[in-house]
Amino acid sequence: MPIGRSLLYLKGLPVKFTKMEAAGNDFIIFNGFEYNIKDCKNLAIKVCHRHFGIGADGILICKESQKADIKMLYFNSDGSQGEMCGNGIRCFSKYAYEEGLVDKATFTVETLDGIKTVFLETDSYNKVKAVRVNMGKPVFHTKYIPVSLNKEKAIEERLEIDGREIVFSAVLMGVPHTVIFVEDIGNVDVNRLGAKIEKHRLFPKKTNVNFVKINNRREINIYTWERGAGRTLGCGTGSCASVVIGNLLDRLDRKVHVRTEGGELEVIIGEEYEVFMEGGANRICDGVFYKVGKQIVD
Repeated sequence: MPIGRSLLYLKGLPVKFTKMEAAGNDFIIFNGFEYNIKDCKNLAIKVCHRHFGIGADGILICKESQKADIKMLYFNSDGSQGEMCGNGIRCFSKYAYEEGLVDKATFTVETLDGIKTVFLETDSYNKVKAVRVNMGKPVFHTKYIPVSLNKEKAIEERLEIDGREIVFSAVLMGVPHTVIFVEDIGNVDVNRLGAKIEKHRLFPKKTNVNFVKINNRREINIYTWERGAGRTLGCGTGSCASVVIGNLLDRLDRKVHVRTEGGELEVIIGEEYEVFMEGGANRICDGVFYKVGKQIVD
C-alpha cells in the first residue's frame, strides 16, 4: 500500500475519500460526481468519528451546480448541515481544482450562503499554494443572525453564564458567530464556556463562539468553539467575523493576520465591506472508507 493511503476494512460499500486541513480545521471530502450520497447526515457522523471512523471536524461534498461552476455541501461532525465553512471552502477549492472538477484558477462555488468567488494561487507544478475567497458582506441585524434581542444589532451586549457576565457581539458571516474579546486567551475555558454559549437561549439556531485576543491592530489570536463540531483548531468564518467586529469597534484595521490554534490566515475587509479570506490548505491523505451502507451511498 502506498504511503499516505488509508484503508479502513469495515463492512459496507467502499467509498473513496480525501482528507484535508486548513488552519487545523480538518475535513473529509467526497466526490459527489462519482457517488450518489443519499444520507449526508449519517455519513458525516460515521466518517468524522475520531475512534471508529476517519476523524474530522466535518465533511465536504462536491456536486454539480446549476448556478455556479461547482457546488459545495458541508456537514458538521454531529451530522448537522452548515450554510458555509471558511476553512472548508479553501480545502474544497484546492481539491476541486487539483482533481480536475474545475479547470480554471478563478471560479464560483455554490453554497447554502450563496455563491462565493474563489481565486487560486498555483505553483509551477499547477498545485494550489493559496486560496482567496470572497466571503461576502457581514450581516448585523439580530433578526437574521439570529439573536433573541429586541435590538437591531447585538454589539457589546451582555449574557450570563454561571453567574458571570460576558460581553459579546454577534454577526452572521455565512453562519452565526459570537465574538468575545479577552485579555488572557490562555486562561479561557473554551470547552465549558463555548458549549454553554453555543446553546444559550439568546441564540435560537445556536452559535459559533470565538474568543479573541487582540495583539495589535493588525494581528489577533482566536480560540474557537464551533456549532455542531465543538472545539476546533480553527474557523475561517469565525476569523472573518472576529475581524469584522474588531474593525466595527475601531480596534482592528481592515487587513488582519489571524492566528488560530491550528494555523494562520489573512482577513481583508474591502472598500464595499466585502470580506476576503486568504490562506493555504493541505492534503493529508487519500483512502477508501468501507463502513458505508447502500442506504447512505449508491
